[in-house]
Amino acid sequence: MPVIAKFYGIIIKLFFSDHSPPHFHVVYGEYNALFNIKTLEMIEGDLPNRAKN
Repeated sequence: MPVIAKFYGIIIKLFFSDHSPPHFHVVYGEYNALFNIKTLEMIEGDLPNRAKN
């Protein structure tokens, strides 16, 4: 899975040909989440508030 960006301990990853809706993966320590690319809403997972805001 290619890493798109790394900042403040947050890693943004993107799978090619992944399931719908189009989304990206966020890893922050032991936390994982999926975000919709169009709306930037969290689809699943959890992150601490300081990583979401």
